[in-house]
Amino acid sequence: MKLVKTLQSMGLQKKLSMPIVLGLTCFLSLGVLTQPVKADGHKGFELTILHTNDFHARFRPISKYDNNCSADSNAEGKCFGGTARLITAIQDARGRHKNTLLLDGGDQFQGTLFYNLYKGKVAAGMMNALEYDGMAVGNHEFDDGPETLRDFINTVKFPVLMANAHFSLEPALKNILKKSTIVEKGGEKIGLIGVVTEDVVDLSSPGDKIIFTDAITAVQSEVRALKARGVNKIVLLSHSSYAIDKEIAAHTDGVDVIVGGHDNALLSNTNKRAVGPYPTVVNGVQIIQAYAYGKYLGELNVVFDEKGNVISAVGEPILIDSSVDENSQIVTRLDILEKPINTLKETQVGNVSAPLTGDRAVCRIQECDMGNMIADAMRGAVIDKGYTIALMNSGGIRASLDSGDVTLGEVMTILPFQNTLSTFKVTGAQLLTAIENGVSEVEDVAGRFPQVSGMRYTFDLSKPANDGRVTSIDIDEDGSWVPLDLDKSYGMVSNNFIRGGGDGYKVFRSASDIYDFGPDLADVVAKYIGANPGYSGYTDGRIKQN
Repeated sequence: MKLVKTLQSMGLQKKLSMPIVLGLTCFLSLGVLTQPVKADGHKGFELTILHTNDFHARFRPISKYDNNCSADSNAEGKCFGGTARLITAIQDARGRHKNTLLLDGGDQFQGTLFYNLYKGKVAAGMMNALEYDGMAVGNHEFDDGPETLRDFINTVKFPVLMANAHFSLEPALKNILKKSTIVEKGGEKIGLIGVVTEDVVDLSSPGDKIIFTDAITAVQSEVRALKARGVNKIVLLSHSSYAIDKEIAAHTDGVDVIVGGHDNALLSNTNKRAVGPYPTVVNGVQIIQAYAYGKYLGELNVVFDEKGNVISAVGEPILIDSSVDENSQIVTRLDILEKPINTLKETQVGNVSAPLTGDRAVCRIQECDMGNMIADAMRGAVIDKGYTIALMNSGGIRASLDSGDVTLGEVMTILPFQNTLSTFKVTGAQLLTAIENGVSEVEDVAGRFPQVSGMRYTFDLSKPANDGRVTSIDIDEDGSWVPLDLDKSYGMVSNNFIRGGGDGYKVFRSASDIYDFGPDLADVVAKYIGANPGYSGYTDGRIKQN
């Protein structure tokens, strides 16, 4: 096991316009700052790892809710991320450090119309412009099959890695996808390994010619291969989740740093919403992850001794907010790329035979036909995987729909927030708490009011909020209505905003088997309309008020 001294960032705020002192080793006993020194008196090898993960085609800035951020809001300084800011932050970091690696933890694909129209082409172009050094395959890289991933790999100028799979039988990938690679920085060899979550088959569309294998075994095998080639500094790019990364670190030997992804974990020493410290150290391995959507740029400064041992590691994700300038060339390029997207919005996705109301005055206090359609679409998308109850917050419904042909743009106007489908499991008690929250502000016509599918409920406004206002809940179990069992586990589908605690649904933060990164909700509804030509909205008494 390597001897590691991990230094905390001590709450230092990073401003891109000011020198950043992260990367210095704090020699507390003398009260001075000094550079790490080897036994022979020479400085250790310093490497700065810059990293992103789960970008999901968010090339344009996002709001504080990770959704669309309008041009006006961006001008007012209310937006975060976006490739035009990210490239500025990366260039700044490269200017402050001699040896840098820019790495990605996977899931560049899927999430906005940039992906719908261009698949992986925009991601490849932007990542080449940012000059990435390596990337792990994420599960969403398989959303359109191995061929789309192949095209992406053939376009990018850096290695794309996935070690925990046998893909020799998949002709699209067998000669181009690598398990590990070696890069050089400052005259030193650095090994890179990639792994992906093992349940890709359940989450995406890799086809039946790829066999996914145990990540721990795969990582250890690649470590041995890299060490045999004289590499003593190894970074794992892991699209597996924070919890699995800790397992990999605990049960392997030879990995120095894990750049994570998949569960959008924010690791930080200063942010109160962080799920763990940055870096998290397990078995001497430095584990880092930087949330998602380009909202942060991770920056870890590592010092290695001559044997490849980590002797210091310190850093903190940089918030990509309005203090970071947007690169004008990137903005111009995105403006050009977005023009066909505006045409795409005019694409007809289906038709409805009667108007559907999304009026807030209706949907935020009672069952509405638009809410039923959206909830039914959500449920229909995942019911075959055992998620049988859908919940949609009425605040996410922003428009009504006229009868006749329906365009993608109209669906996006109804559901404009780029929320993704989220699946998870809750107990009956947690579900009751959620519905109590949902009807707790009916008097205020609040957006938390729940439209549902696969369940029905009754509420009484004469009862106090969050204290018995919900008088009954029944669950659809194979076509029969069964009273809610407080101790039973139920599979649910909602959107990532609600699952993450938005609109007061904090109880869902304690759910289990969480997966927040399904398709865009607007895409799900558009496909549902297309699959049900002549759809006519309806209400059926699934929500009642005493």
